Amino acid sequence: MNASDEIINDTHSLLVGYLLWIFGFLGAHRFYFGRPVSGTVYLFTFGLFGIGWFVDLFLMPSLERQAHSSYAVGAINYTVTWVLLVFLGPLGLHRFYLGKPWTGLLFLLTCGIFLIGVIYDWWTVNEQISKENMYDRTQ
Repeated sequence: MNASDEIINDTHSLLVGYLLWIFGFLGAHRFYFGRPVSGTVYLFTFGLFGIGWFVDLFLMPSLERQAHSSYAVGAINYTVTWVLLVFLGPLGLHRFYLGKPWTGLLFLLTCGIFLIGVIYDWWTVNEQISKENMYDRTQ
């Protein structure tokens, strides 16, 4: 793999991963890198009682590489979407950014459909972005 391939396949930011790792005992970095099951486990076990959270400090580059190979690059930026989701999820701004204004408005009026929609998006937003990016490539 050469340097130009790395730039083309850059879907997730390692820096953002480390920033989310600070809140890693809640699983934020795991969700970001497309690991919703382990993210949920971390959420309910405080990062597997802090041990998994500490180990992830060293596993972060591997999580980033796996995310790069799992998701499609395109016009929609994963990092922007995740920043909007993590910090403003109940307002639905990430939905507007994804080109889904009706669900964005619904999130805005219902506080992220009473936060259940926000949780759903934590589980699925990487796939939603990848699907849109793949669709844009075929157009």
